[in-house]
This record gives sequence, structure tokens and C-alpha cells, in this order.
Amino acid sequence: MAILGQIRSRPWLLMGVIALALLAFLVNPDSIDKVFGKNPDVLGKVNGEKITREEFNDQLFVLQQQAEQQGQPKNGLEEQAWQLLVQSKLIKQQFEKMGFEMTDDYFWNQIQYDQMFAQQKQFFDEKGNFKTQELKKQIEDMKAASPEGYNQWLKTRKSIEYRLMARQVFANVSTGITTGKKEAEELMRERDQLADIDFVKVDYAAYLQKNNIKVTTEDLANYIKQHPIMFKAEESRNIGIVYFPSQPSPADDAAAQKEINKLFSVGSDASGGSENFQNTKNDSMFIMANSDMPFNPQYLKPNQLPQTIQAQLPTAAIGQTFGPYKEQNFYVVSKLLDKKTSDSTLSRHILIAFKGSPAGEGVTRSKEQAKKLADSIGAIVKANPGKFTEFLKLSNDPNSAAQGGSLGWTTPETPFVPEFLKYLSENPKGATGVVETQFGYHIINIEDKKPGAMAYKVANLVKAVKPSDATEAEINKKASRFVQQVQGKSFNDFVNIAKKANYQFSNPKQAKRFDGQLQGLGTDKDPEILAWAFDKKREKGDTELFTVDGTGDKIVVYLNGKQEKGTADPESVRDQIEVVVKNKLAAKQISEKIAKAGNLDQIAKQFGTTKQSAQVNLLNPSVAGSMEPKVAGAAFGVKKGQLSKPVEGGTGVYVLVKKNEITNKQPGDLKQFTESVTQRNGGMFGQAWLKSLQDNSDIEDYRIEIWNKLGSQQQ
Repeated sequence: MAILGQIRSRPWLLMGVIALALLAFLVNPDSIDKVFGKNPDVLGKVNGEKITREEFNDQLFVLQQQAEQQGQPKNGLEEQAWQLLVQSKLIKQQFEKMGFEMTDDYFWNQIQYDQMFAQQKQFFDEKGNFKTQELKKQIEDMKAASPEGYNQWLKTRKSIEYRLMARQVFANVSTGITTGKKEAEELMRERDQLADIDFVKVDYAAYLQKNNIKVTTEDLANYIKQHPIMFKAEESRNIGIVYFPSQPSPADDAAAQKEINKLFSVGSDASGGSENFQNTKNDSMFIMANSDMPFNPQYLKPNQLPQTIQAQLPTAAIGQTFGPYKEQNFYVVSKLLDKKTSDSTLSRHILIAFKGSPAGEGVTRSKEQAKKLADSIGAIVKANPGKFTEFLKLSNDPNSAAQGGSLGWTTPETPFVPEFLKYLSENPKGATGVVETQFGYHIINIEDKKPGAMAYKVANLVKAVKPSDATEAEINKKASRFVQQVQGKSFNDFVNIAKKANYQFSNPKQAKRFDGQLQGLGTDKDPEILAWAFDKKREKGDTELFTVDGTGDKIVVYLNGKQEKGTADPESVRDQIEVVVKNKLAAKQISEKIAKAGNLDQIAKQFGTTKQSAQVNLLNPSVAGSMEPKVAGAAFGVKKGQLSKPVEGGTGVYVLVKKNEITNKQPGDLKQFTESVTQRNGGMFGQAWLKSLQDNSDIEDYRIEIWNKLGSQQQ
């Protein structure tokens, strides 16, 4: 069962990386085929092929699971899920256009090349042959023993299929990437040519410090017209946001500190002032009745406990208290209840589930039958541990069964059910026994034990520093007053009033409907704000007040603009292109002033800069630390000794004089150079090709229309 165990024990492998394109796929082919109108179960089409709601939800779930495993936020992944589905459809369509078909034979012949298997030695025998039949048998066994596990394999297989299709597609397309002899010879010539130049550079940043240039909306629009392909825009919204966090006041902090001091050394109200944290006889009950965080009975390592007390624990006596002290927005008093070494245990198990238990899907045996079977297996294994593996096929935990029943090394902190942990802690190496839990009956075999680090049982009395009703009322008052102030006003008024009052302001200029999160905000209310902004009834200038559930934070939003699908609105991309446009306006002014100068010394004096020297090359056009291909081009285009025209570079305007031109022959023959250029171009090709494919495909997105019609609760 080892091969399947490798799949099951590495959930991150379910999302693969496609060579060159860096794509991940998980698509359910069994979608509902409804063809009349914009069905709410069809979210869009890619060249006529449907993307179903079921597919979208499956892909989103996988991304959320992956994010959770990596400790990343689970929200805001809707757009990524959509893009992955679109790309997977495009790959599948190209695969089929090339005359290929994802048959069962093709799948099993190619699976060894998928990255889930290709780099894993355990999937191959001593001769390097892939263990295809062994893997097939394990999957058949899983189909009979665990329908849930088999269903997961089917999803895994689908993701593998798309990666195999992508591998074939990119291999075929990349075959056509070649470098001709004449092209290679020209590139070699450019590589070997060097030009010695004197030049003067008028730096944009230095010029703009002395000459104020304002970029108008018209300037931005003109630049966009000159580069229309760069500014194709999806539907988006320009949103102004003012955030009113519900933060505790100094009075709230003082109240929390006073309360914990009272509970620590005076007495609780429930006890009439007679019982406090120092004299209580029942720490867990006192914590349960008086703390803002529950009692944790587990033994923890020092780094799992509050940082303030970590260094004091090794020398502390049982019953010693620490505090009160403050950790973030909490006042805490800690009491050391016990300390002991935390043993690590290597164990394996066979789970015998019964009908109705959490692991009993598809199981028909009763609880009594399960116990009888488990006791029988337990007696055999206890007498002869070598027979343990013979009963793995009966286990209702296919994940561990695929790995010989192993659960790996565990400690008392491992999140297992209490009955299981109790058996591990109370029994020695080599012990075998039957333990009942909510999942069924476990035949447990302890393979090894080793002592671990010291662990501590600590009771923490916690009081959160929370905004009082008076504080929340004041925050609500500020937010409501701000709404009244900006009602019907311009966006500039909205911004100025917010900044004058020192409120937290942000302005996502290109928020998309399914971003999930808003730049500069990041609350659970973000999806609702996006839904509000994209409502068809919404008009520019509309404002709304939102309250964040659980925290009481207030958010005032202002709809500053509606970008429909097409060419980007100039103001929505100001942050991206304003510097470029300003540099171009500066370049025009600089060039006009240079026109009357006769030599480099005059130009340097005119702009308060210096004359410099450099050696430039067309293939590596570095000039004074900046990549300036236009300057390198001018160096080889101007006659020796002649003053060039002003060259608009990336960092400034250049004027140069070529002093000399030489050839510096590099080592290596034409064949080697041609191969290196072809390899480089091939490495850059995949992602660019996929983007081009996507840009030129007929992609229909019905999500906004459907979500507006059904409401976000239908997602």
C-alpha cells in the first residue's frame, strides 16, 4: 500500500505545477449539462465549453484547503479558481485539437512522467520501471474498502490528467521553437560588437525635482491610446474606503486590568469575594467561570505558551503564579500546575468502524459486530505482532492503512482523540490493545517510544481588553457623522474630510467582483462591499456604511468610478502609469531645450550635470548601471564623432558621441550559440503562449450576472 500512501500523505501534491506554464488543475467532468439560457449552474464558457458551478466550487475548495495547510487566508480565492478553470479548459481543447485523447491506456502509459510520481523513487522498481500494476491494485482495493478514499483518488486522477495534457501540449508547441542560422549569426554579431561613447544624461528624477510637471487625465488617456493592448480592462470598480476600527480606549484597558487584578488577588463576585486565582482549589473551574479563554488541560512546550513566562518556567515551582502581564490585547495571570517530559510514541493501528460512526461510510456491521471483530484481531496481533499487516485490508482508515497502519511519531499534544492518547501514554513499547473511540475500535500497536522535551501544564486566567459599549457608541457616532458629511459630495471632498480627521483611508482603484478581498482593507465584510459596488443600481457617488460582524468595526465606502469591460479608465491606472507619462512629458521638454546645444559640454552645463564615458553593446545594453536599449541602438546608428539626437531612455534623456567601434569575438561556435538561444526562448515561451491563447479565446463570464440575480447566498 506504500504508493497510494505517498499520494494520500501529501495533500499538497493534489495541486500540481505544469512545466513552463505553472498551472494547477482540478476539474470535475460530471457537470450538469443544461443548455437553455444562462443557467445558474453554468458560470461561463470557454470557446463554447461550459464551466459549471460544481467545477468552480470543487476548484475553490481545493484552493482553500491548500491555503489552510499553508497557514494562508482562505478568502479571496474566487478569481484564482476561475482562472485555473479557464486555463484547464484551454489546455484540454488544445490537446484534443492536436489529435490526442485522454484514454485509460494513455493515462497509465504517461502517469510516470507526472511530477507527483516522476521524482519519487518508491514508485519505481530496482530496474527503473514504474509500478503501474501495483498502483492499479491498490486503487481497486480502495474502491472496495473506502468509497470516500476512492472518490478522492478520482479527483486526484483528474488533476493528473490535466497536467499530462499540458505536458503533451507544451512539448508539441515548443518543438516549433527554433533559431535560424542567419538569426543566430546576427545575434552573435550584436553580442561581439562594442561601441565606446561619451554621453550626457539628463536624469528624469533630477529634472522633475526642479521642474514641476502635472499629469492630467488627458495625458493619461493619450498614453493609453498609444498602447491599447496594454490596457485591456475587465469590469472593475474604483472604491474609496474609510475604516473605523473598534479599538479599546485607555479607559477600557484600565477596566480590564482592574478586573484581572481583582480575580487574581481579591476574589470573584460569584464567590462573594472569598475565592481568587491564588487560593482556588479548582483551577480549571475557576478559569471556566472567570476567564475569557477556556482552560487547556494539555501539556505544552515552552514555545507554545505566552512569551512573557517562557524563560521562567524551567526553574518555577508547581503552583507558582506569573503576572498579571499583558500579551497583545489581553491581560493574563498564569499558574504552573504541573511539568513532565513529553514522550514521543511511534504507533500503528487498524480501525474497525461500525454503521453510524464518523468513519463508517459504506459500513454495514453493527457496533457489537465491530467490537467482536476488533477483539479477535487484537488477540491474534498481541500473540504474534508479525500478523498485524495481514489485517490492514480490513481497516476503515485507508490513509494509514496505505502506510502499513503507521500514524508516525506522536506526542501528547498531537490532536488525537483522548482515548487514543491515553493508551499511548500509559503503555510501553511493544504493547498491543483494543481501544474504543467515536470512530470505532482501534487495534493499536506501540512500535517505539523515546523521551521528549519538558512540557508544562499551565492555567491561564485571561481578560480581553475589549471596547466598551460607550467606546463602540463613540465609534458608531464618528462613522455616522462622516457619512452625513460626505453624502452627495465629490470624491475629493470624501478624501479631504477623511484625511483632515486622520481617519484610515484607502482607495482600491481596480477592484474586481470576485477579488474576495479589497486592497487596504481585508475584513470579512469585503465580499459584501464588492457585491454592493457591482450592484446594477449603484451609481457613481453612492456611499454606504458597513459594520464588521464580531468586531463592530465600521466601514464607509464611496463608489468613485465604474470601469466596464474594455479599455481602462485613465484614472483607474494612474498609479501604474503616472511616473511613465510624467517622464515622457519631461523628455519632451528636455529634448526641446537640448535642440539648440552644439556639443556635450554645453548640454552638461545647461542641465547642471557631467559628461561621462561608457562602452555599450546591443545584446547587453547597460549604460551607467541602467538598461538602455535605445541608447545602445543610437550608439551603433550614429556616425563616429557626430553628436546624436536626444534619445528618450528609460531613466533619462541621453545625447552621445561615438568615439570608436570594435569587435570582441566571444568564445563558442555557431552551433552552441544557436542551441543556447533556442533553449532560452523555449523557457520563456510557455507562459506567453498560454496568455496569448487566453487573450484570443472566446471566454464568456456569467458570474456577475448570476450572482446579482441569485444573491451571494446562492454561491
